[in-house]
Amino acid sequence: MPYVIAAPCIDVTDKSCIEECPVDCIYEGDRKLYINPKECIDCGACEPVCPVEAISQDRRVATEYGDFVADNAAFFTVTLPGRDEPLGNPGGAAELGPVGVDTELVAGYES
Repeated sequence: MPYVIAAPCIDVTDKSCIEECPVDCIYEGDRKLYINPKECIDCGACEPVCPVEAISQDRRVATEYGDFVADNAAFFTVTLPGRDEPLGNPGGAAELGPVGVDTELVAGYES
């Protein structure tokens, strides 16, 4: 049950969750943060520190944010705009740095 970051994070990106993540699996897009489901160890350290309550387990995502479960995974499995290949499992967000782009859902999201 990996954790997912949903719509409340868009254009907020507080990054408190990044500081709490013991495995560095939270990556920075342009408008939102994304948790790599293959790297997440399901510890839950990120969830309580999110000031906008955008983080939850994939099975507990609020109904209105259901699309963000697949979208969070897609950030790592589809080729994002301006990139030559999918991110895959880079093994750590700090070394990769900000990705600077988002999935189609997030890029076009209007709150």
